[in-house]
Amino acid sequence: MEVFALVGPLYRRVQRKIELDAAQGISVGVRAVLDLLREHGPMTVPQMGRAQSLSRQFVQRMVNDAAARGLVESIPNPAHQRSSLIRLTDEGRTTITAVADREAALLRQARGDLTDADVATCVRVLGRMLELFDDVDLTAAEPPC
Repeated sequence: MEVFALVGPLYRRVQRKIELDAAQGISVGVRAVLDLLREHGPMTVPQMGRAQSLSRQFVQRMVNDAAARGLVESIPNPAHQRSSLIRLTDEGRTTITAVADREAALLRQARGDLTDADVATCVRVLGRMLELFDDVDLTAAEPPC
């Protein structure tokens, strides 16, 4: 329970820091969509929702926000006529690269006396904890405020 007591506030603080520092003024939700598309290439809204354990409706709102800013665009999906693929535009790729670079620089400051082994252990432990809750369906839930 001590881990959960630390992870929740950490997540919310990082989320707020990202929003405050984002020169492009993008929300954490839009940032998550851009990052997912950067990592995996074009995806449907339902695929993004499943990947992030978020409702399709919430992801659709984030995609709409990103599209209004010219950061993503819809393209035909050869596998499904009614569910378009969403992909990054050049501006979207530039935006998420700049945001990720700023975040990486900030996280390097937090490294301090932590070793690579410390970080690897933390990632392994958190990954295992996440696996414990794989059966929880969050796709209908809105993200916390």
